[in-house]
Amino acid sequence: MFDRPEVGEKAILVNINFNNINHEEDTTELTQLVLSAGFEVADIIESNKSQPDAKYFIGSGKAQELVTLKEVTEASTIVFNHELTPSQERNIEKLTGLRVYDRTALILYIFSQRAKSYEGKLQVELAHLAHLASRLTKGWSHLERQKGGIGVRGGPGEKQIELDRRMIGIRIKQLKEKLKKLDKQRGMQRRARRRSNVLTVSIVGYTNAGKSTLFNTLTHEKILAEDKLFATLDTTSRKLFLEPNHKLVISDTVGFIKNLPTTLVEAFKSTLEEATDSDLLIHVVDVSNNNKSEQIVEVDKILKEIKANDLPQILVLNQIDKIPLKAMFDRDEYGTISRIQLSAKTGNGIEFLKQALVEYDVNLTNERKGQYA
Repeated sequence: MFDRPEVGEKAILVNINFNNINHEEDTTELTQLVLSAGFEVADIIESNKSQPDAKYFIGSGKAQELVTLKEVTEASTIVFNHELTPSQERNIEKLTGLRVYDRTALILYIFSQRAKSYEGKLQVELAHLAHLASRLTKGWSHLERQKGGIGVRGGPGEKQIELDRRMIGIRIKQLKEKLKKLDKQRGMQRRARRRSNVLTVSIVGYTNAGKSTLFNTLTHEKILAEDKLFATLDTTSRKLFLEPNHKLVISDTVGFIKNLPTTLVEAFKSTLEEATDSDLLIHVVDVSNNNKSEQIVEVDKILKEIKANDLPQILVLNQIDKIPLKAMFDRDEYGTISRIQLSAKTGNGIEFLKQALVEYDVNLTNERKGQYA
């Protein structure tokens, strides 16, 4: 779908402050996204604006600065931490001669690199084609830089665009049918777990909060856990035996991020339903991140979008090894463990999480016995 960057390929980053109090944190996150995509950061352009420029988004002066930076840095790509209109993207590419990614395209690009399973690859391709279809316009010659998932390239000329649109539409329909079949299989597996009365738990959270590390620590698995955004995309489920007569199924899910593209949320709904159908969510937060409060809000926002916001949650404040915090837990007004401070990396405090899971299992078992009494 996308050509991978060559080793040493450089990107110029653009992040405009539209009266955003978290502007510095947004620039840091953009840098992490770009590095996770495999680019080197050539330079960063920042400025304050009240509203986007209609033609170049950043204004003609900053657009000319991009041209100068291109020569100085030998960058091949410009990455915006914002959503660009097709005309803005086209105008910047025409002016600079560089490939342009807006925030949605960059996240799609990273997802295309990370998807490993058959289902994950189908989901990413569907999201990419949905995004591409929305940007097909007359004279959209810069799409020649991005390969379509069906082996075609967008090109100039109305006839070519109509052909591309029709072929993309056919492929989108095919992908949705394939994902529908896989979703049915997932549904059967989830129903089987419910019939067995086994506690089902999903780990959710902002990307790079340490979800996969926590999953590995609990299950002794070795799924990929790197200090990168979206290191893993595919949902992994394992049985977890805690104490005699206490077992559960725990799942590691894809990480969330602010302004997660709608096309991705839609494409990954079948995977995200793993969280929707769970009995309990473990919401992992990087407690050392200065922007953690906003990240919690963003995760809750996506959980609401997939109708998982009413499920019971344990808030896990992870990575206490990075700051002076001790392992501990708090109970809510009902006596349930609702908040835990721990380090998934060192294992400090993991026993509190296991204790909480055993208590939830006991409560769920008693609740189900009451229903069938």
